[in-house]
Amino acid sequence: MRIKCATVNDVSTIFSFIEKKAEFDRNIGAFSGELQVSEEKIRKTLFGLVPFSYVLLAEMTNSHVVGFALYAFRYSSFAGQPSIWLDDLYVEQPTRSKGVGTALMKHLAQIAQEHQCTHLAWNADARNIRGLSFYNRLGAEITEQQGYRCFLRWIPWSVA
Repeated sequence: MRIKCATVNDVSTIFSFIEKKAEFDRNIGAFSGELQVSEEKIRKTLFGLVPFSYVLLAEMTNSHVVGFALYAFRYSSFAGQPSIWLDDLYVEQPTRSKGVGTALMKHLAQIAQEHQCTHLAWNADARNIRGLSFYNRLGAEITEQQGYRCFLRWIPWSVA
């Protein structure tokens, strides 16, 4: 398995994973809306002149993509440093519990460390027990909970 940064050639794969993530969220009751994303929107917003987010893809040795992480940088004027907001993390069912999610998160932590980020943050649905257990094993902590929404923070390195 390898983790790679997505390119414009991966737009259809990214779109497919967003659809899979939405279906997963529907199944646990965390999403009931309609997706408004399209391949064209992804192309414009992730690979245009100003990329608004970035995507990591987990690829097996046969070039089959089995997971993705969509993230963006945020900036704190008070800290004078960036952090990373993880918007989506999804691993296909047959490859869960095989290190794919951990590899994606470790790669994201490496990116954060290279950019001197203060932390990684994201939210997760409290009904996603398996996901919360995974984040707990990483060392992430729930910093706040509002209803079913948990806000998590992870600092797997020390920032000077």
